[in-house]
Amino acid sequence: MIANTTRVSKREGILACKYVANPHLINGLKYDLRVYVLVTSYNPLKVYIYNDGLVRFATEKYSLDPKNLQKKYVHLTNFSVNKKNTNFVRNNDKKKNKAATANDDSGGSDNDNNADGAP
Repeated sequence: MIANTTRVSKREGILACKYVANPHLINGLKYDLRVYVLVTSYNPLKVYIYNDGLVRFATEKYSLDPKNLQKKYVHLTNFSVNKKNTNFVRNNDKKKNKAATANDDSGGSDNDNNADGAP
């Protein structure tokens, strides 16, 4: 994370985001959702939404307590981070889709996509 834009290389790609200090929580945990779509036409717009998606959870209750601001398991939902927490619970549902299996922890652009990351 970079707070000073002078440290950003103008030759590299950039991802800009804003931290939401008061996020929506499920059972006190931060989460993110991914909905997969296929756009087959832009004019006219034609979009197909895949029936399955992905939800990833943090593995510790969310808090803005200054003691917890550096705790990655509170603020991050990345599977590759949270699978190392002792609170991590693997999803052992018998019905697994191919995407969840294929993305065990190396799929997608950020190397942390996994439906098994949900507690």
